[in-house]
Amino acid sequence: MVEVSRKPKGFVTINQERCKGCGFCVEFCPTNVLQLSQEYNSHGYHYPIAQAPEKCSGCDQCGAYCPDFAVLGSRNNNKK
Repeated sequence: MVEVSRKPKGFVTINQERCKGCGFCVEFCPTNVLQLSQEYNSHGYHYPIAQAPEKCSGCDQCGAYCPDFAVLGSRNNNKK
């Protein structure tokens, strides 16, 4: 049996301090990568965390719906 290692197609960058905890990024992520943290940022909001980063496609739906520009989805440039 051959084991194939798949690298994620994308990744999420999160600015925790910019987040106001609206949850749009969590709601609109098509691959369910994000969830709101139980922790608070310095403004008292729950910020998102990547609970399944290996599932990220880099589509940037999370960033497109974020009103505070706190989340950005990006594609990996790895060819392998």
